[in-house]
Amino acid sequence: MSYDKVTQARNGLIIGTKQAIKAMKSDQIEELVIAQDADIRVTNKVLELAQEMEVPVITVDSMKKLGKACGIDVGAAAVAIKR
Repeated sequence: MSYDKVTQARNGLIIGTKQAIKAMKSDQIEELVIAQDADIRVTNKVLELAQEMEVPVITVDSMKKLGKACGIDVGAAAVAIKR
């Protein structure tokens, strides 16, 4: 389900934790998708900010599948869906 949502929103995606944080701070994000197999040190900051800003967080099981749903050849720890 969540992978489908990411695939459908391809033009409105922000891939990566740093870019997601930047977009969240400028209030552009509708939802955040986090891969469960990502290192917590990588995702911790973006998760904390999402909680502070009350952005809904969806978790998926695989970085590799999340990257594929975004149309990239590498895994993605975090993907933000724009409003």
